[in-house]
Amino acid sequence: MKVTDYIRNMIDRLPKGYIFTYEDFDIDVNKREAIIKALNRMANSGKIEKLSKGKYFKPEKTPFGTLQPSQEQIVKDLLNEDGKVIGYLTGYSIYNMLGLTTQVSSRIQIGKNQIRPKFKRERYTISFIKQKNTITKKNIPLLQILDSIKYVKKIPDTTIKASCLRLMLIIKDLSLDNKKELIRLALNYPPSTRALLGALLDETQNKSITISLKESLNPISKYQIPGAQKALSKASNWNIT
Repeated sequence: MKVTDYIRNMIDRLPKGYIFTYEDFDIDVNKREAIIKALNRMANSGKIEKLSKGKYFKPEKTPFGTLQPSQEQIVKDLLNEDGKVIGYLTGYSIYNMLGLTTQVSSRIQIGKNQIRPKFKRERYTISFIKQKNTITKKNIPLLQILDSIKYVKKIPDTTIKASCLRLMLIIKDLSLDNKKELIRLALNYPPSTRALLGALLDETQNKSITISLKESLNPISKYQIPGAQKALSKASNWNIT
């Protein structure tokens, strides 16, 4: 089979918006130049789109133009390594997904155990948030919730009151086991995050499971989260002002 035919068949099997390079093709290293030339020809013909040097994606056409790849595709090499999860989208990248804001940011934030300086990739600025918990595929949704609580003051185009009301609904829908896991993970977060989580859980009538959160806090510490008291009736029980 010719190199061009092989590549075309492989691309036809890829989902739309999938980012790939010549290294994704299982072919003799001596044919590298032939692969690159074939990919560039396909990009010029509109069969695929060129994202940046050496990176291509299978486009999804709409009446409004070509959709760009998802943020997860843009940074997938930073989220997984040799089949292992090493990071997850968080912060500005998931506020819209969680219904905390309608704003879509050009900033991508990634939670990782080992962080690095921020950098630019295509039109995005990529930065990192230190995650002290072990990251697993299963606990990523819970870590995203905790990160949103931690940075509740920085969620754009909204208020702390609105964010608390939305977070309360998200947490309310969690199973009891997930709420308990949320608490366990929260013990590696700052005191203000633990306090706000406790207040949010109290609103969902699960006060009996927040004992470990309460015991982890200094009883005389105060946490300034303006607007939280407007949404959470028991915020003062957690020294939130």
